[in-house]
Amino acid sequence: MAATDTVSPPAKRSGMRWLVVAIPFAWLLIFFLIPFFNVFKISLSTRARALPPYKPVFDLSEGLSGLWSQIQQLSPATYLQLVSDSKYWQAYLSSLQIALISTVLILVVAYPIAYGMARTRAEWRGALVMLVILPFWTSFLIRVYAWIGILGNEGLLNGFLLWTGVIDRPLTILTTNWAVYIGIVYSYLPFMILPLYATLEKMDDTLLEAAADLGCPPIQAFWKITFPLSLPGVIAGCFLVFIPITGEFVIPELLGGSGTMMIGKTLWYEFFNNRNWPLASAVAVVLLLILVVPIVLFQNVLQANEAKK
Repeated sequence: MAATDTVSPPAKRSGMRWLVVAIPFAWLLIFFLIPFFNVFKISLSTRARALPPYKPVFDLSEGLSGLWSQIQQLSPATYLQLVSDSKYWQAYLSSLQIALISTVLILVVAYPIAYGMARTRAEWRGALVMLVILPFWTSFLIRVYAWIGILGNEGLLNGFLLWTGVIDRPLTILTTNWAVYIGIVYSYLPFMILPLYATLEKMDDTLLEAAADLGCPPIQAFWKITFPLSLPGVIAGCFLVFIPITGEFVIPELLGGSGTMMIGKTLWYEFFNNRNWPLASAVAVVLLLILVVPIVLFQNVLQANEAKK
């Protein structure tokens, strides 16, 4: 009888695991690493009055000798300009400051909402989650534009405050950092609520009952039991909002004024107004490094702490 090759079940499971791991890695390679390499390549080129507005580098059409000649012409001038020109690093610092303050504000607003959703009756939770994600059914741009009509000098907010007699002249909110914070908190609030709710909803209520039986006050039980157990949701929510807020462009452009400095606006102006693609690409590369490096270090610290436990 002829022998037939068979694959053992463990080998099949191993192959499936490799396939599951390969799919997200292929996704990252195609939609992240390759575009990032292209942006990094442009950042090392020199500006040109052409289309595209830079001198191509790493172009294989000229052969290996032409490639070596292009490598010799690579210039870090764009990165030196970022360091020497104060407006760029001030934009980075301003973006990080706005993102940090906005993340704290969003956490303060989102935590009670998520806590209330997790403590309500089970049959109501699905409807509450639907209400949280309901704004996503409308275009993000339209929702930001709506705040112009609310925060303007003749907008709904000033009209209400004048009608109630709280103020006697319109408040200047639009085109200020206050409008930017309001727009950011409103737009990114669901991204903080959902991971917090997912963590709080899974918490064991018997822990709070045991704390109450031992004489622990509710506030003390919250800080010693509920909040520490919800830290994974807090960390996930902070990452979900802090990273995109740092590079935000639409909200500061529509609601902020000329004094609102964020790196997303700088990036857009360099690409489309100044048509300085090498400098804009360098801005994008540095922004990515500012966000990714601290996150990787933070995850390594968390993994080291988990390993010690």
